[in-house]
Amino acid sequence: MPELPDVEGYRRVLDLCGSGHRITRIDVADAGVLRETTAPRLRKALVGRRVGAPERHGKWLLARTDGPTALLHFGMTGRLVAQAPTDPLAPHDRVTFVLDDDRQLRFRDQRKLKGIWLAEDEDGVDRLIGDQGPDALSVTPAQLDRLLAGRRGRIKSVLTDQSVVAGLGNLLADEILWRAGIRPSRPASDLAPGERRRLAGAMRSVLRASVKEGHVPARPSWLTGHRDDPDPVCPRSCGPMRRDRVSGRTTAWCPDCQGDPAPTSGRGPAA
Repeated sequence: MPELPDVEGYRRVLDLCGSGHRITRIDVADAGVLRETTAPRLRKALVGRRVGAPERHGKWLLARTDGPTALLHFGMTGRLVAQAPTDPLAPHDRVTFVLDDDRQLRFRDQRKLKGIWLAEDEDGVDRLIGDQGPDALSVTPAQLDRLLAGRRGRIKSVLTDQSVVAGLGNLLADEILWRAGIRPSRPASDLAPGERRRLAGAMRSVLRASVKEGHVPARPSWLTGHRDDPDPVCPRSCGPMRRDRVSGRTTAWCPDCQGDPAPTSGRGPAA
């Protein structure tokens, strides 16, 4: 499932291949990925426009032009790929943007759970993504403190709520919480100041490493590298991991690393 690091990778693809070029044609193979717009409206709005510097907010990619903005959300299976005109269409290439150098940017999505929106101006952009929280990559420890203040939900549910923090999904949340030594089902309001500091530090380090890779890496030293094993063991070799469901999401965690803090200290378990 594309999360913040994946979408940042797609932003780089769009910036490298699209910025400064004009859109000469838009081929819509499947209008089922167009949201609140149609193929003729998309073509009328964007063909002939010059692509500007793209932006990302959370899991949203903003394809800026010298006119309207296309907003792309990749759902569970979406991608943005750059292709040569001689490259055959893949089975799930839904929309192709042809540029003035003949390169193509293809929105590829198997399940079509999200798609492409069109905003005529900044009010339209704000209408579509104005309810998003701050981008997770820019959240400071002090800001995270404020975001968590008074939240009664489970900490994993709060972290993956895009109106609280934009960009975190299932893999990132599990990895961050494991590194911070916090059980995913803990109430967010119960976290001690030291735990919130660890959480902010873990979020920063996990996101930076993942953005560099373009995805959440399945490294042997990461929880992500073991969560799909038949009998997963914590990368710290402290014991078996568990798989539970937290707010309907499959959640991997380690009971030894992420147990409840000692009530007398208010501190989390040692890493």
